[in-house]
Amino acid sequence: MYFEKPGKTNTAKTLELAFARGKELGLDEVVLSTSKGDTAYQALDIFTGFGITAVTYHCGFKEPFKAVMDPDVRADLEQKGVRVVSATHALSGLERSFFNKFSGAYPVLIVADTLRLFGQGTKVAVEVAIMAADAGTLTGKDIVSIGGTSQGADTALILKPAHQTGLFDMRIREIVCKPRQF
Repeated sequence: MYFEKPGKTNTAKTLELAFARGKELGLDEVVLSTSKGDTAYQALDIFTGFGITAVTYHCGFKEPFKAVMDPDVRADLEQKGVRVVSATHALSGLERSFFNKFSGAYPVLIVADTLRLFGQGTKVAVEVAIMAADAGTLTGKDIVSIGGTSQGADTALILKPAHQTGLFDMRIREIVCKPRQF
């Protein structure tokens, strides 16, 4: 399915479509991006029978030494069975530091920009799958991976996850939904 525009207005539909396709394929793991927990809470109501991994920004992303997700929200999600990962962005991380200081082209940033050719949500869905794999929350089987543009969710992929060290072993099997315009 293609949404006319990106953004959080597509979150509920993205989650519903992703769940339906994941169920149809016999999958039982979902990874999703969430900054403050809103998308993760919505997923809890939809992804019954799935292991949910919610990936949020690394500490210091917006403000030095501060988490973006409130610790109480994180604890509540974890108490409800969601695995919450807060980690350095797999598709920028330390390279962003070099870019900000010295400019230039850096391989990981090129990969991120290439994925953005399909939309920001596609880049995010790939990135959070890598981060979840590196955090040890996945089994290595195909998963549903959900990302978004700015806020909320607007992109869902079916993919075979991989760690950062095996990025090119990742396989994007299907695009369940994404924005047409971005």
